[in-house]
Amino acid sequence: MDDALRCAIEADVGARITTAVRVHGGDVALAYAVELEDDRRVFAKTHPSSPPGFFTTEARGLSWLRAANAVAVPEVLAVSDEPPNHLVLEWIDEGRARPSTERDLGVGLAQMHRAGAPTFGRDDRRTTGSRGLPNEPCATWAEFYAANRLLPLARLAREGRALSPSTIADLERLASRLTSFDTGEPPARLHGDLWAGNRLVDVEGCSWLIDPAAHGGHREFDLAMMRLFGGFGGVCFAAYAEAYPLESGWKGRVALHQIAPLVVHAIKFGGGYVGSATAAIAQYT
Repeated sequence: MDDALRCAIEADVGARITTAVRVHGGDVALAYAVELEDDRRVFAKTHPSSPPGFFTTEARGLSWLRAANAVAVPEVLAVSDEPPNHLVLEWIDEGRARPSTERDLGVGLAQMHRAGAPTFGRDDRRTTGSRGLPNEPCATWAEFYAANRLLPLARLAREGRALSPSTIADLERLASRLTSFDTGEPPARLHGDLWAGNRLVDVEGCSWLIDPAAHGGHREFDLAMMRLFGGFGGVCFAAYAEAYPLESGWKGRVALHQIAPLVVHAIKFGGGYVGSATAAIAQYT
């Protein structure tokens, strides 16, 4: 950790850093386990070339999810987008899942989603992810998913030649007919990037959510993302369904909600994601 970052964190948390050890913290961020002279341990990360608002957007998302008082979310202790940019969070001691872990997560997610959002998208209009997907406020899910996800992704896929022209045309046609898939539910409070790597389990077997792409959206999106890459048990989904039953026909919409992350991965990584995204889009066109 360089001196500028060390001084900035010390000023923000009000304690001197005694040690700072590099830990895993994502694909690009530099992350540290930081010991403070007042015996606290915290998690800190910085980003060498972050876009504007990078860490304050994450901090707002974490605090918003935490305010639902549903699933554990680390407290934001300090944040700055000014050089040296940084985010400091409470430390989570990781452990093993217990018999109650998956059920508790399912119930907690249901509660978090029920906490709702003021709009589909974000009031502050801050973007999502490395591709800067928009989060403009929308009145309906169909409008949000078309204008803020599928159409921007179709443009990016065309620019990057990530998908075939016919698949991109299908994606654009799908965006124009999403109202037929809209359940009419109000916006849920979403994590927005809920794959297994963004869930930690602590020494008590409690689940914590990190690295959100938080926004108001369809609750089926979080659940579809969880199913896309695995890592969550059937007990979790069953507990969720018991606490907050899904609308009829939800199984037929799982792949619909997976289209956005699949296209993102096809743009970023290519490979098998191209075929997966193409197949998902073909189900609805």
